[in-house]
Amino acid sequence: MKIAVFVSGRGSNLQSIVETVPSAKAIVSAVISNKADCPAFLIAEKYKIPHYCVSNVENEGFINYFSLIDILNEGKIELIVLAGFLKKIPDHFVDAFKNRIINIHPALLPFFGGKGMYGINVHNAVFNAGMKVSGATVHFVDKIFDNGLIIAQRAVDISDADSPESIAKKVLAVEHELLPFVVEKIADGKVIVENNKPKILS
Repeated sequence: MKIAVFVSGRGSNLQSIVETVPSAKAIVSAVISNKADCPAFLIAEKYKIPHYCVSNVENEGFINYFSLIDILNEGKIELIVLAGFLKKIPDHFVDAFKNRIINIHPALLPFFGGKGMYGINVHNAVFNAGMKVSGATVHFVDKIFDNGLIIAQRAVDISDADSPESIAKKVLAVEHELLPFVVEKIADGKVIVENNKPKILS
């Protein structure tokens, strides 16, 4: 299965997919960012993965989402993974890859999700709420922030966390396990949807 990974930061989840998911099952064939200086492009270059900058409006160094659809279709991309991508995907792009886009969110949805809830903002909210448990969620992407069907979640004890940053560190470790697991299951055809609920087959 050929996959494309969308990133905005250093790409640690991209790295976890490349290192963990067997290439015989899934291979990262494109890396996309909304930032020209995205640190994750260094990972793409290391593994010789084509990478692109995308924006709603095409300008120097950036393609628009319509052009990106063509590129991904020509490359026979079967799955799109949002791994720390900080821009909302346009509706027409979601339609073009219906049920083929997943996202990892650094909290246990439906809590601590929605517009503006990304990165350290999520962990600040979790910390300020006095939560004892947090975790990561992988879900299908629809046209509403963090609203798509939940595929898998993994919880982590944060009762001893003394800052949002310490929560972030614990949750990121969980993300690095959960996202490659889900990607591999999808590549194996073991993620199905029954009665509007995703199910992972053993």
